[in-house]
Amino acid sequence: MSVESKARILLVEDEASLAQIMGDYLNHAGMDHLWVGHGGQAMDAFRQYRPDLVLLDVMLPGVDGLTLCREIRSESQVPVILVTARVEELDRLLGLELGADDYICKPFSPREVVARVRVVLRRVSRGPKADEALFRLEPDCHRVYVRDRRLDLTPTEYRLMRLFLSHPGRVHSRDQIMNSTYDLDQEVTDRVVDSHIKNLRKKIARELPDREVIYSVYGVGYRFEPG
Repeated sequence: MSVESKARILLVEDEASLAQIMGDYLNHAGMDHLWVGHGGQAMDAFRQYRPDLVLLDVMLPGVDGLTLCREIRSESQVPVILVTARVEELDRLLGLELGADDYICKPFSPREVVARVRVVLRRVSRGPKADEALFRLEPDCHRVYVRDRRLDLTPTEYRLMRLFLSHPGRVHSRDQIMNSTYDLDQEVTDRVVDSHIKNLRKKIARELPDREVIYSVYGVGYRFEPG
């Protein structure tokens, strides 16, 4: 699916007035959409409509959005953007742990939501080849290349890059990074993770001085954007 084609957005939102506004903005942006107002109907709609992206409210009647996110991710990698009025860090982290691609808190501007949808769709439509043109992972020998130049990485930094390259554009919480990168018997704190990220950024910057690829997401973790 290219961003230029008519993207199909599944909008799961129980506030009818808000859903109407969002639907109008999506239509104006050249996207098709299907609105579902009850969590219990969302998975049937997802399987029948086959959307390119899901805008998913967290607080829903029937089945809540976090449960739906888990169900969607168990059978599909279709991008999910969570929309909610619950702004606590725990909620943000839980949503990301379940595989959400982005997280938008109410109140929000409908233009912002459309912009976020475009960004995620562009990332998906670009596919892995565009990322591989810049970064190349050789898992057999634990090496990472950027613009065909090998990065001099420690084992921990290599595991970080492997995690980032496996899910470009996705926000990774520090807990996710710890679980995926460090041994279970290691004593790891947020400060240790931040230190390794800092060193990794410096090494990438030597080869890519004109761009930033690892972004901090305040209160949550990090996002890797190679393109």
